[in-house]
Amino acid sequence: MRRPLNPPVPTLTLPPLALYVHFPWCVRKCPYCDFNSYTLQGQLAQEPYLARLTRDLDAQAPQVAGREVTSVFFGGGTPSLFPPEAIGRVLQAARRVLLFAPDAEVTLEANPGTIERGAFRDYRAQGVTRVSLGAQSFDERTLGTLGRIHSPGETRIAAAELHQAGLGNFNLDLMYALPGQELAAAVRDVEEALALCPAHLSHYQLTLEPGTLFAAHPPPLPDEDLAAGMLAACAERLAAAGFARYEVSAYAREGARCRHNLNYWSFGDYLGVGAGAHGKLTFPAQGKIVRTTQMREPRRYLAAADAELARRVVAAHELPFEFMLNALRLVAGFDEATFRARTGLEGAVIAATLHAAAARGLVVQAAGGWRPSERGLQFLNDLLIEFLPETAGKAALSALSMSASGARAGN
Repeated sequence: MRRPLNPPVPTLTLPPLALYVHFPWCVRKCPYCDFNSYTLQGQLAQEPYLARLTRDLDAQAPQVAGREVTSVFFGGGTPSLFPPEAIGRVLQAARRVLLFAPDAEVTLEANPGTIERGAFRDYRAQGVTRVSLGAQSFDERTLGTLGRIHSPGETRIAAAELHQAGLGNFNLDLMYALPGQELAAAVRDVEEALALCPAHLSHYQLTLEPGTLFAAHPPPLPDEDLAAGMLAACAERLAAAGFARYEVSAYAREGARCRHNLNYWSFGDYLGVGAGAHGKLTFPAQGKIVRTTQMREPRRYLAAADAELARRVVAAHELPFEFMLNALRLVAGFDEATFRARTGLEGAVIAATLHAAAARGLVVQAAGGWRPSERGLQFLNDLLIEFLPETAGKAALSALSMSASGARAGN
């Protein structure tokens, strides 16, 4: 049962800071995708977009002056449509106005079908330290159903070239509960992925998101019991191969957890640049947390003035939900000290809700904090709903849907 939350006035401390850079174009829009991406029509607007990203960085940098950037994520869309030198130019522009940690993690999302031979070595030379490769499946027919433009063979070639380029710290994206998929096929996809020796694997269930082609014309999907069986069998195989599950849809070898995503899930800060990019910034002196959003449509973003960046102060009564939306994705959960530091609220404002969730078997009390139970990870929506403010609007419900469906912020 949800209880009204009446938090005190926030007193905040600065969390780590990351940078997210969005590239909105794809060769083809996948029928399941609800991300801010657009089918490329004609020539890629490379030079105008790079100039706009530079202007975006220049405009936003002053609000984080002196803070260290611990990770960068180039997401999309398909960032690998842009050549290595273009990614290098964005990193140069960012380093000119932002303070980078010496060991900053720099991740590039890539589609196996948009990478030219040898390009990974060049991306590394430009400063990329980690790659997230959108494999999704190793079944040729399934890839066609999903609208993917690459083949299983291209994924294997891309993985081999990542190793050759010295980028062994790469992620493979895989989906399960795909149209017509049986349990054996889901496990086989994991086996195929493991054979490529990635450091990290994202394994998330296909869901029908509103506004997508699949939502309008649903394909036949496995039922809930079969999907749960796929998840359990695949998780067991990953554990046997040395991959620890540390987030609802993320598995990693020792030392290879995605630092950028860990910052999201621990309610850290991040600058968001690019069309439709979101950001979150903490201002302790003003006692506020601000969400930022850029224009979604690329042409409008390119034409927008710097002042058109939308800003919204997160109300104090929304902060428990905002925090839990991220922290309860983590297998280890959170400690109350982090909750206090990142929200400025006392643990008392969430205590009754957590104890009620524990009574339902959704969370477990741990030393100094709480973590989701196995049941809580399986029914994450039900758990997160407990923290929704009574006045929650469509934006919060939409965020909840994205979180519980396993949609990634970037892996």
